Amino acid sequence: MSKHSPTASAVQQEYLAEAYRLVHYQPGNPFITTSALAERVGVSAPAVAAVVERLKRAGFVEHEPYRGMKLTSKGEHEALMNIRRHRLAEVFLVKVMGFGWHEVHDEADALGAVISERVSARMEAMAGYPKRCPHGEPIPSADGVMPDIHDEPLSEVNAPAALTISRVNTHDPELLQYLASLRLVPEQPVELLSRAPFNGPLRLKIGPTEQVIGYELAGCLRVERRAQSQPMG
Repeated sequence: MSKHSPTASAVQQEYLAEAYRLVHYQPGNPFITTSALAERVGVSAPAVAAVVERLKRAGFVEHEPYRGMKLTSKGEHEALMNIRRHRLAEVFLVKVMGFGWHEVHDEADALGAVISERVSARMEAMAGYPKRCPHGEPIPSADGVMPDIHDEPLSEVNAPAALTISRVNTHDPELLQYLASLRLVPEQPVELLSRAPFNGPLRLKIGPTEQVIGYELAGCLRVERRAQSQPMG
């Protein structure tokens, strides 16, 4: 491992990274509850509380009664380095090794926990210095800066709208394969033609074809707005 190897254990790195992801999608509130983190990592709340206590003693998080935990600057940096290694591993597995985007999340979890900064930098170079992972998530820089992404859930966009798929928020392999079959992948231009009221289905134009998707599926897709004059892909 490099001289900058993480000081947190693999489990602690995972918790910090998942805490960062939770905070990322609730702008303006840096606190998360142990129950929310427990649901995210798939373990019991008491088990999470024990890890959080160790993270607190190590200076990675602060905890306030009735508000929850928040990352310190040290904890955020550790989280971003973990996320960086994970997302670079995903791109490497897809672009260099030929895996499908639906196959790489668990493999990248295992790789990201053990590779050094030197190895991750080489993987980054071999993958062509990607800015995003195969699912569209931004890759933090080597010095721990997360790029700003301005997008929103497709489920919250009013029709009509000219959009580009920004990122896909699911790790479910079958769902990822289904989305790929519909061409609902990052960087794909789409047009939201209409939407039914009361969280009803959405009608999209993807290239020359039209497709109807449900509200729940639309919530997995984050989109960026584009000028109406921009061509469809």
